[in-house]
Amino acid sequence: MQNSSIKPKNQIEKYTFQDVFEIYDLPFLDLIYKALEVHKKYQPDNKIQLCTLSNIKSGNCPEDCKYCPQSSRYKTEIEKYKLLSTDEVLKQAILAKENGATRFCMGAAWRNIPDGSEFQSVLDSVNAVSKLGVEVCCTLGMLTKDQAFKLKEAGLTAYNHNLDTSESFYNEIITTRSYNDRLQTLKYVSDAGIQVCCGGILGLGESKNDRIGLLKTLANLDPQPESVPVNVLVKVKGTPLENEGNVDSFEMIRTIATARILMPRAKVRLSAGRLSMTDEIQSLCFLAGANSIFIGEKLLTTGNPDVTEDMELLNKLGLSPM
Repeated sequence: MQNSSIKPKNQIEKYTFQDVFEIYDLPFLDLIYKALEVHKKYQPDNKIQLCTLSNIKSGNCPEDCKYCPQSSRYKTEIEKYKLLSTDEVLKQAILAKENGATRFCMGAAWRNIPDGSEFQSVLDSVNAVSKLGVEVCCTLGMLTKDQAFKLKEAGLTAYNHNLDTSESFYNEIITTRSYNDRLQTLKYVSDAGIQVCCGGILGLGESKNDRIGLLKTLANLDPQPESVPVNVLVKVKGTPLENEGNVDSFEMIRTIATARILMPRAKVRLSAGRLSMTDEIQSLCFLAGANSIFIGEKLLTTGNPDVTEDMELLNKLGLSPM
């Protein structure tokens, strides 16, 4: 087999663009084979982590992310509401756990976490959900060092803050927050002892080199992310990317396989966009190293497969929830 010497590097080593390019650009079947080898060495066999993402505050975000229907700059037909109470969040978390989720994620459409009563409400919700015995993740925008430590004290397991795309393509998608702003938030998260959940979105109009650049940045984070969500753009009417072309499924699978090889200990999460994927495409994603999905009817504001359909597919593949 070609390039069989390619192995995950120790975390203190830095991957170059060429390193990542050589992995990403392997013949497709060789890439899948290599990713499967790495997966079997570092991850439990035939196990999928089920997660649920709750939108605890919807809409009216001041940022201009071109993919996001929650931006106040775009006219989209989403439900908008203020921060949910801890009681309501806890009800959702209990239902998620009953459906098999072992990780409950809370998302709020903020540019950065506001201090005061709203942040205290988030801390209360984190603390309440953590007592259910599930992993607790939040995605709330930028945060300060002090906020990160308070979230840790409240029982937060992980914090999601995606880089979205490569640094070179980033300004084509977002202008209201810099790439360095995102990296600084990730540093605050890891410094507080919270696991980093960080990935990106495919189908934004990025090039192959942009996908490779994103993977290089993720793989060079220190520590590497515990969780790497791979999202496919869900085109929403009213957003600037509503007419963007579809990303090639093989490019998505290559991205997942390369992420698995570069970040062998991470959960690679097959996230947004699954509603448009066939069972066969999702199966190839699992073969390439994805070992987590989100269950529930929605991912923030966009559709998601029915839980029953997900369970049927996992049963067909002989995969079981972690």
